[in-house]
Amino acid sequence: GTDRREIPQRSSRWAAKSADILAAAKLTPNQISVGSVVFAAAGAAALIWSAHTDDAIIRAVLLAAAAACIPLRLLLNMLDGMLAVEKGLSSPVGDIYNELPDRISDVLFLGAAGVATAGLATAGRVDFGMMLGFLAAILAVLTAYIRCLGAALGTGNFFDGPLAKPQRMWLLMIGVLVAIAEPWLPWPEGWALFCTLALIAAGSLVTCIRRLRRVSTALHARKDLPA
Repeated sequence: GTDRREIPQRSSRWAAKSADILAAAKLTPNQISVGSVVFAAAGAAALIWSAHTDDAIIRAVLLAAAAACIPLRLLLNMLDGMLAVEKGLSSPVGDIYNELPDRISDVLFLGAAGVATAGLATAGRVDFGMMLGFLAAILAVLTAYIRCLGAALGTGNFFDGPLAKPQRMWLLMIGVLVAIAEPWLPWPEGWALFCTLALIAAGSLVTCIRRLRRVSTALHARKDLPA
């Protein structure tokens, strides 16, 4: 659909200047969309690596790098749309590049956060940290699926929260930053990410339910309209 998520920063001077620079560099919106996946992959790798080092300084650096990749991913997600719409650089396959890289990025970040908590909370062969990570990733993809389903059914794109993509990513970034301080906090390393994933999974489930209700309500309202 052509609806766009409300992003206040989109109208800022620095965002417009950034879009001008990217357009002048002959970068396309699709290339920028793929670039967001590169940042997500780098952040995911840093998250996983941070759980496999015994050096507190290296762990902190890796977590800081992972945290930095989150807003960079969101920044490219905003700029690709600005080039497509404001700069008139959209392409016939633009919608694919607008959606698919976002879903890949969600899975990379949230799945990696789950892997980073591996071994923290287990019962038999069940690793609850990894389970939470991939559950959060599945629900994140499902929130977007329901939004796109609504658009396909003609009810429009519903960007309702409480945990739409930006909110999910900001919450994850906070969890990663708290994890940096875990050596000095009264709980084992990994619990910050574990609790963050639990919040993201729960919030994403509520988001799915809210969006599905809005789509259903819009479909019922359309059926009740006089011919």
